[in-house]
Amino acid sequence: MLYDTIVGIATLRGTSAINVIRVSGDDAVTAVASVFRGRDLSTATSHTVSYGHIVDREDVIDEVLVSVFLAPKSFTAENVVEISTHGGYLIPEKIVALLVARGCRIAEPGEFTRRAYLNGRIDLSQAESVMDVINAKTDAQLKLAHQGLDGSVAALVTGLQKEILDVVAAIEVNIDYPEYDDAIVMTDQIILPKLRAVTARIDETIVKAATGKVIRDGVKAVIVGKPNVGKSSLLNTLLGEEKAIVTEISGTTRDLVEGELNLGGITLKLIDTAGIRETDDIVESIGIARSRKAMNEADLVLLVLDQSASLTDTDRQLLELTKDKPRIVVGNKVDLGKRYDPLAGRMIDVSAKQKTGIRELEAEVRRLFVDERVIASGEVVVANARHIGKLKEAALALSDAMAACAKRLPVDMIEIDIRRAWEALGEITGESGSDALVASLFSRFCLGK
Repeated sequence: MLYDTIVGIATLRGTSAINVIRVSGDDAVTAVASVFRGRDLSTATSHTVSYGHIVDREDVIDEVLVSVFLAPKSFTAENVVEISTHGGYLIPEKIVALLVARGCRIAEPGEFTRRAYLNGRIDLSQAESVMDVINAKTDAQLKLAHQGLDGSVAALVTGLQKEILDVVAAIEVNIDYPEYDDAIVMTDQIILPKLRAVTARIDETIVKAATGKVIRDGVKAVIVGKPNVGKSSLLNTLLGEEKAIVTEISGTTRDLVEGELNLGGITLKLIDTAGIRETDDIVESIGIARSRKAMNEADLVLLVLDQSASLTDTDRQLLELTKDKPRIVVGNKVDLGKRYDPLAGRMIDVSAKQKTGIRELEAEVRRLFVDERVIASGEVVVANARHIGKLKEAALALSDAMAACAKRLPVDMIEIDIRRAWEALGEITGESGSDALVASLFSRFCLGK
């Protein structure tokens, strides 16, 4: 390997039972052995654990367990040593300082995983899935993350690339041996059917990915409505805690109040906003401006109306303002009576105070954003926004190639667009792509990972 030896704290800093310090590189075993009092680590076989102490000359820093993983059978495919210490701030910092003094370098964010990628142990989609596993908050998110980590997503992409390469191979044969097929026969009978088939598969993958992205990233839902319709009460009821202040006074909520809940495997990111109305109050006006901004950025609008009263001009304005966004009209205060107005359209009857209608509201959110058939199928689902973007790039390139076929352009020109599709897919796994892309992705990782 051409890399220096790096060290990083792999566990969260702070008060805890243990900390783990990770070291990777050619000199990992030698560096740790120089500060370890116990068995001779240079004779340790791979995947073994040794008991002893980390020492600074004669001073004992901590009682530890040292795990040795020799290349290439380690996380980074290099020599890796992991030191399990007692928890706290001081001990791991002192041990890292000792190892730096013996030639190790502090690892950059994501550098251990980056080395695993550069050393060919994992591809780029698997590397990204490492953080998805760490960040998973629901069983559904964890399941999707494992599809990336175990190589299922990469296998899907590689299969699509192979279909594209079959088309390229047919074109190359035609270019090298033009007497075998004329251009029209080549495009109409060989290239176009293959392009249509692989495009259909990519399009199907993109459609399924919409559900995958919702599971992975969640749904950002903003609760809007005029003052005192029960927006904060609805937020508190959905979250199961008193997150927002609730009073009978209109305009109590002046700023955005946020919270998250697990909605049947989907993370619903709720934002309670200031009631939207005309006001001369400067502070309230700022809150209303933020409400409008949050509404424009949200994936879903929960428009809350007071069912116990007739629609007001403000209600009608909000219905008009949100009509082109994914929206659920929530008819709150149904326990006080129901004055339905056809202008409100389809409405979910809710009483935030009595906690009724909540399951129906949750079911409606799921109906809007999740294709239950995709989940039930158990098939591989792409969920990463970057991967979805690359699938769309590939689909566009293939569309351009099919348009070129229709125009009877030379096959070598058609091949340019087809290769562009292959390269876009390759950026998902890292088979193609720039160093800047790789650096950007790994910069988002935590230290020690």
